[in-house]
Amino acid sequence: MSEFYCRLCNSQVEPFFSSTILNKYSITYYNCNNCGLLQTEYPYWLKESYNESINRTDTGILARNIENSKIAASIIFFFFNKKGKFLDFAGGFGIFTRLMRDIGFDFFWYDPHTENLVARGFEYSRDLEIELLTCIECFEHLVNPSEDLEKILALCQNIFFTTSLLPNPVPKPDQWWYYGLEHGQHIAFYSKETLQFISRKNGLYLYSFHDSHLLTKKRISPFFFKFVVIFHEILFYLIIKWRLKSRTFGDMHYLIKKMG
Repeated sequence: MSEFYCRLCNSQVEPFFSSTILNKYSITYYNCNNCGLLQTEYPYWLKESYNESINRTDTGILARNIENSKIAASIIFFFFNKKGKFLDFAGGFGIFTRLMRDIGFDFFWYDPHTENLVARGFEYSRDLEIELLTCIECFEHLVNPSEDLEKILALCQNIFFTTSLLPNPVPKPDQWWYYGLEHGQHIAFYSKETLQFISRKNGLYLYSFHDSHLLTKKRISPFFFKFVVIFHEILFYLIIKWRLKSRTFGDMHYLIKKMG
């Protein structure tokens, strides 16, 4: 698709600013007035950006996964069937899947671009009926958000995802670390209007607070969603941790039996 058209809604876009990515490519960022997506020109540099699928400057990978596992656990516990099966889409090394299984949820892993290191044996298969899909720090990597979201929603229409929304006013390239100019993997940036566009287009409810977002078929209380996200730490340690049985040792015995 032409770089002059939005890769989410196919509307014409306007040049917004230019910057240098990977310390050598001068590129243009485009703004869509229809859906609010800020996107790079078509990212021809991605092969180079993904020489390592997890970029070496991602020092927050463990802290982020630990924190979001408690937020996701709280959302699942209070709004979904906690006995169901769950999928971590674009699951990276498998850290999030392993954390969620350690908490007690039946989570599976999927990522065609990264090796599963710590959730081996719990790869997603299409015969699984998924209650909720998680997508942690993935949306900003999507090359063609319209097509990619269609594929994700075909797997499950309940999606908990995280991404940092565009501040208002939109910062310049040197004023926001989330542009990721040094690694070049972040190529799409969403505003609240963008998420509302996605929810309307797909007939889903949107619940959003800070970097945590939920697209779902279920109608829930926006106030309760915000409450759960804000107080997830307290809810996790006072309620959730004691109500669920960790799968850590059960998974070990399952894998030993499977290997035999």
